[in-house]
Amino acid sequence: MTVSHYRPAEMFQLNCTKKLLDRIKPEIVASEQSDTTLGNWYATVLFWKPQVALLVSERTLLPVLMPLAPAASLARRFPAQLALVLKEHGISSEFIAQEVWRMDKVQYSKTANRSVVGILNEFVRQAEFWLAAYAYEKGDDDDLLAISAKLAETPCSPLYKGPVSPDKALDELVKAGSQI
Repeated sequence: MTVSHYRPAEMFQLNCTKKLLDRIKPEIVASEQSDTTLGNWYATVLFWKPQVALLVSERTLLPVLMPLAPAASLARRFPAQLALVLKEHGISSEFIAQEVWRMDKVQYSKTANRSVVGILNEFVRQAEFWLAAYAYEKGDDDDLLAISAKLAETPCSPLYKGPVSPDKALDELVKAGSQI
């Protein structure tokens, strides 16, 4: 008799604003906790040309900007963009591989954490500034990786009792995980 070692697919939760849900029209479920180290993700759309999605980790507030189109494949494309952002922050390839592996399946839900939604809105305003700054300095308005890294340096009030900014929260989370 053989014993099956079936393990369900790892899942991450994508909590989307109404304007993003209206674009992708996914099946919406009740919010659950992601299987990933970075926790649930919050997402919105920026109506730039071309349109951009902004995703923020609920646990660290790490921002990730990426092209929205095609909107229907946003969740499938997100792990690869997250890997690029994590690499930009100097995160180990082992952590990145593990995080991406855990993002095998996505569940969509509505936003639930008002604090994270407030951070999303603040990052949208700041991203507009950085977009203009990068367009001015380089003549290039689509350096989403660089803008994501700049946003991650922003002090965020939900983090004031600890690491203060998303880049430092990410660093602390990764270091704490490697010591377990």
